[in-house]
Amino acid sequence: MVQARLEYDANQRAGTLQIEVTRKLFTVDEYYQMAKAGILGPEDRVELIDGKIIQKSPIGDRHAGCVNRATRLFVGAFAGRAVVSVQNPIQLNNDTEPAPDIVVLRPRTDDYAAKKVRAEDALLLVEVSDTTLRYDRNIKLPRYAAAGIPEVWIEDLGAGELLVYRDLEEKTYSIALTLHQGDSISPIAFPDVALDVGEILSL
Repeated sequence: MVQARLEYDANQRAGTLQIEVTRKLFTVDEYYQMAKAGILGPEDRVELIDGKIIQKSPIGDRHAGCVNRATRLFVGAFAGRAVVSVQNPIQLNNDTEPAPDIVVLRPRTDDYAAKKVRAEDALLLVEVSDTTLRYDRNIKLPRYAAAGIPEVWIEDLGAGELLVYRDLEEKTYSIALTLHQGDSISPIAFPDVALDVGEILSL
């Protein structure tokens, strides 16, 4: 016992004491139970990624403007053919439910009031990145691909670029395009609709 105490004190002085901490991972159901219990409130901007509750970055003015602009463009372009869902959750699997900036969903007469939105409902997903490009591209994008989201656009506001990912092959996107002002893009689900990239980026 004395020897153990001496070793404990020595480790503390040397700064080498290591404490093993087990982090609790949550399922989507447990995540919603936390919200129901008041542990997570409507003021908390969070999403669930691989069982971890992730704090989302504050929304800046340009970010908000780009979301508003793209929403207006999509609603006009896909009227009657899709549901445009803005900053709402989409369940990818049992432990991952992000809240993308925009998801264009398959049409439903109830606008998904009676059905939880899942990956198979998505036609196109859009993230607007001002300070979150690395997170959106390196963390969220692979999970969107693994869940089978057919097409993802990332608005890189810092570079003034629209990053387009499409054509799933073995749970990864085989095509990655970088578009700029002056270019146009047609979603895979709506090949008859051409959208101006500069307008999407609010340039």
